[in-house]
Amino acid sequence: MAKKDNNQRHCSFCGRGEDEVELLLTGIDGHICNDCAQRAKEMVDIAIPTHTSSEHIAEEFGALPTPKEIKTYLDEYIIGQDAAKKYLSVAVYNHYKRILNKNKASDDDQVEIEKSNIVMVGSTGTGKTLLARTIAKLLKVPFTIVDATVFTEAGYVGEDVESILSRLLQVADFDVEKAERGIVFIDEIDKIARKSDNPSITRDVSGEGVQQGMLKLLEGSIVNVPPKGGRKHPDQDYIHVDTHNILFICGGAFDGIEKKIAQRLNTHTVGYDSVQNLKKIDASDLMQYVEPQDLKSFGLIPEIIGRLPVLTYLKPLDRTALRNILTEPKNSIIKQYIKLFALDDIALTFEDAVLDYIVDQAVEYKLGARGLRSIVETIMMDAMYEAPSSDTKSLTITLDYARQQFEKTNIPAM
Repeated sequence: MAKKDNNQRHCSFCGRGEDEVELLLTGIDGHICNDCAQRAKEMVDIAIPTHTSSEHIAEEFGALPTPKEIKTYLDEYIIGQDAAKKYLSVAVYNHYKRILNKNKASDDDQVEIEKSNIVMVGSTGTGKTLLARTIAKLLKVPFTIVDATVFTEAGYVGEDVESILSRLLQVADFDVEKAERGIVFIDEIDKIARKSDNPSITRDVSGEGVQQGMLKLLEGSIVNVPPKGGRKHPDQDYIHVDTHNILFICGGAFDGIEKKIAQRLNTHTVGYDSVQNLKKIDASDLMQYVEPQDLKSFGLIPEIIGRLPVLTYLKPLDRTALRNILTEPKNSIIKQYIKLFALDDIALTFEDAVLDYIVDQAVEYKLGARGLRSIVETIMMDAMYEAPSSDTKSLTITLDYARQQFEKTNIPAM
């Protein structure tokens, strides 16, 4: 062993000289090199786990927007659905206010605020997914969309419900603390409804069994998550995720729930006063009267309904709303296509009659807002193929051109 040079400083932990390390920090009675300092930090983190403070979270979020500010932001991207926006804005605000103030509560404060998971009921194309995605964009938190139809009860072919959190971790770059403050949108929640109230010799592996498996996620617990998703395996290492601060937003079309609502409303029509109330019911939009017992009648178990305390609905989109969706939002469909052509230095314009024609087709084929994009894509396909190779500097889409392009598809009316 080489003799130490007493004229130079040495690390008090590993004994290496200052010429053998990148950095040597000097204390009162000793020194520590950068390698030993790093190892010491790692050991401290293991021995004393650090918890994210409310101040750190506040820095990440910035100033938490108020419910009115959240709704105003949603109005810029989503047309209509004021009732759903208000419910969602208040629920999200209360949820993150709860997180930000959790560590500020005193020991004497025995009031613990529970999170407000949300369930949105509305037909396809009304904006359920867009609402959730836009709020996540505003708050800059990890956000993922999962489809409830892929999940099966543990032990059967399909995905475990824990894979929901695997996808959230991937979005958060496997930063567990960041993922634990994210938002999960569970789409097609109505597809895991209990198939029947009657007992059966066969298991409802993609219905009630999945609902039972989701209870611990929605309520809040420490969940063992496979790092790569998929099935759990006894020999693999798990990531431990606390779901207490993860906001779950569930959405579903609940096709046929109007019949359940109508049955419930009819059971209350007894006596003169009930006849008067019946006149106030809008039979064309029964979805606005949805209540938790209707979800139970549809096939959701009471336990999962109790863990989704905020229930709101989305109105079917009428002709006026669809027309506004085409042009008004910041990222409206028409603005997107104008931007696409502008990137090729082509000025794109649409005749007003074309926009009305697109809306007419969406209504006829019952496609909702989601169908608007498909119709515009069909009309613009040939133009997008030809224009980049041509010398055209401007392009106007006329009604005759739009009708000619759309009729090529031969889509049968519904």
